[in-house]
Amino acid sequence: MGVFSRQKFFQELTHGCLLPTAQQGLEQVWQLLVICLLCRLLWMFGLPAFVKHLGTVAGGFYTLYLFFELHMIWVVLLSLLCYLFLFLCRHSTIRGTFLSITVLIYLLLGELHMMDTTNWHKMRGSQMVVAMKAISLAFDLDRGVVTSVPSPLEFMGYIYFVGTVIFGPWISFSSYKEALEGRKLSFQWLLKVSLSWIKSQICLVISNCVAPYLFPYFIPVYGDKLLRRWLLAYENTMSFHFSNYFVGYLSETTTTLAGAGFSEEKENLKWDMSVTEPLSIEFPRSMVEVVTSWNLPMSRFLHTYVFKSALRFGTFSAVMLTYAACALLHGLSFHLGAVLISLGFITYIEHALRKRLAVIFNACVLSKKCYPSCKHKNKKVTYSKQYKGDVHTNYFKHESFLANVKATLKTHSNENHVSGIFDMFLSTVMFNSVLSY
Repeated sequence: MGVFSRQKFFQELTHGCLLPTAQQGLEQVWQLLVICLLCRLLWMFGLPAFVKHLGTVAGGFYTLYLFFELHMIWVVLLSLLCYLFLFLCRHSTIRGTFLSITVLIYLLLGELHMMDTTNWHKMRGSQMVVAMKAISLAFDLDRGVVTSVPSPLEFMGYIYFVGTVIFGPWISFSSYKEALEGRKLSFQWLLKVSLSWIKSQICLVISNCVAPYLFPYFIPVYGDKLLRRWLLAYENTMSFHFSNYFVGYLSETTTTLAGAGFSEEKENLKWDMSVTEPLSIEFPRSMVEVVTSWNLPMSRFLHTYVFKSALRFGTFSAVMLTYAACALLHGLSFHLGAVLISLGFITYIEHALRKRLAVIFNACVLSKKCYPSCKHKNKKVTYSKQYKGDVHTNYFKHESFLANVKATLKTHSNENHVSGIFDMFLSTVMFNSVLSY
């Protein structure tokens, strides 16, 4: 929006950024939202299961074409490869490990040889959703959680479930099967969809119109060249964070709108899907809480299917293998890989240190908040405040570095800023895969 005085800036903000951002954001996804709603209505009818699967596949294919056009063929090829592997190895007991290796090879070959990097990165989010669904299904088959290999139509319905095929998040095969039963429309469902959509739009506006102009327009802070660099780093960090929150809340919207994302206890149905927790990220107890809250479904996926599978090699090895796998899933990016591996060291060291301090002081200073029934004598302690301050400082430094890396890698020539955000997050939405342990 050019260089303005603060008064002129706020006068131009609404018509120059806020309204265009919200309008363009809706234009990008309205067809996706309509298809999700149609899928939800289809599931409510007492139709045969194969008809529901077929409708889901059709909706997923159409959505992929809307966002990727003919490049969607590479997503389809990955899904076919995964099902072929599961079918041919249906009597094996280590399908999860071998399928993981196969998928990683496909993703790396695709980035290096199959097509140009720009278009491949745009599809990376959907590629990773497909990959993680197939990998989780393979491990569930190995562990007996899923008793038999699904039919081709059932598998494709799960893979191309329209609520998650573009922006995620990952959902398990059992969650898809439960959603397929078609729960009745309710006020709680509508309220959840509406709130998630409103939150997503607020985060989009903050990312696009507030964070990049935080200093000195919104907060009148000035300084020398060094201070300005840190302020710019903070602006990049805030923009990156709220872009992630936008994608998280948007994925909540699409998943819930399509009929998934609920929990059920006896007859009590709750539409309670949560993808991201901004407060736990902006004001974290520990770095472990940051990487857990960044994307909760992805944290569960990595914890359940990667970390637990590697735990037999030791805790430290399992943590590092999980972060390494996460880095490989994101493609051949040295900067991103370096950040993820460094996060692995940081979170493990912090976890070990806090565990030791909890024993020494008999206090609730673990990486995760203790349960009220824990046996620590010192429930509320003050000697961890300085340590928390150090955690927040290091967290800000790493997040600032990561945000600047993303800003460096973001080479959009499109003047449509919202389209640029969508393009960036279609390729990096699955950065939301840092783990908890």
